[in-house]
Amino acid sequence: MIGYREARELVIARVTGLGGVLETESVPLREALGRVLAHDIVSDRDYPPFDRSIRDGYAVRAADTHPGAQLNCIGELKAGDTPSISVSVGSCIQIMTGAALPAGADAVVMIEHTSREGDSVKLDRAVKNWQHVVRRGSEQAAGGIVLAAGTRIGFAEIAAAAQVGTAHPVVTRKPRVAVLSTGDEVVDFASTPGPFQIRNSNSVSLGAQIALLGGEAVILGNAKDSFDELRSKISAGLEADTLILSGGVSMGKYDRVEPVLREFGAEIIFDAVAVRPGKPVVFAICKGKAVFGLPGNPVSTMVTFDLFVQPAVDILAGAEPRPLPVMEAILDSPLAEKPGLTHFLPARVTWRAEKARVSPVAWQGSGDVVAMAHANCLMVVPAERERMEAGEVVHVLMRGFC
Repeated sequence: MIGYREARELVIARVTGLGGVLETESVPLREALGRVLAHDIVSDRDYPPFDRSIRDGYAVRAADTHPGAQLNCIGELKAGDTPSISVSVGSCIQIMTGAALPAGADAVVMIEHTSREGDSVKLDRAVKNWQHVVRRGSEQAAGGIVLAAGTRIGFAEIAAAAQVGTAHPVVTRKPRVAVLSTGDEVVDFASTPGPFQIRNSNSVSLGAQIALLGGEAVILGNAKDSFDELRSKISAGLEADTLILSGGVSMGKYDRVEPVLREFGAEIIFDAVAVRPGKPVVFAICKGKAVFGLPGNPVSTMVTFDLFVQPAVDILAGAEPRPLPVMEAILDSPLAEKPGLTHFLPARVTWRAEKARVSPVAWQGSGDVVAMAHANCLMVVPAERERMEAGEVVHVLMRGFC
């Protein structure tokens, strides 16, 4: 077995090495959240397009300011006004936040540092050149790159694109990720299961994880433990950009995913990783596509997706793989675990006095999806640790924030 970090790096290297030209499309900016830019977005003009006041106050010549200085106010400017008069020696213009600095002025005195009687403004302090002013082009020069290709678009990126007039950014096509569950015991989640059947939660949870990464899930349903049915559905899944199977990857008599993949000529990169839950996990390259065989237990499926599938979906979307969102927290209670594998335990982080604290969630193993729903992170227990004490600083992998 290999460690999870090595396995993750193998996924990144091999999926990156698949190459291929990414398809692109133009989308309305309002629909671009979570997409990956295919082309740079450049600035259509200087930003700000004028010297802009960032305070309410008076536009002045800095050389005229000192404690007790008296200036004559000759006008007023608010955001959106076109300055039509200039500041000259001994004069000032009242100005509002966001307004363009008038000609002749090179600073702004905040209004709270002044007193006024009629048109006479008295200052209680001096200001420096360009104080309380954002210079033209200091945020972004005309023609400069605002957002580079490969950037994943969030709300701030949408604002930046809107500011420079990019109404239809060019983005990469969403990667199509085929999802296939396996097992004779699995029935559709909307149906009533028999006494020894289970509902298919993996297909919907994987679909949600794919959507959170900006991918498009192609749900293939469930394959029974039959070589013929697996062959047929795997063949359909290989039409997508990548394929995820859940279940059928362990060492049992009816675990048939790996043999069928080999029939298709797959190169098995790894088929076990030293983690709990999720040790029997397969990563393969088949017909030029990345294929993942994840364990069938729901928590194992979720954990191994975040560890190994997430970077592949990022790469297929044209983005750099996001790092695992690991943070430190203080352990609230002692913990004993069997050593030998890195454990990813469902846990809950809370913040007290601005410090993160973590407590494991009570759970019954990798089939306990309810416990995972009550968790907001995974506590990472190193393979060599058998006991951890309350008050220790531990690592946690935040869930759903990749």
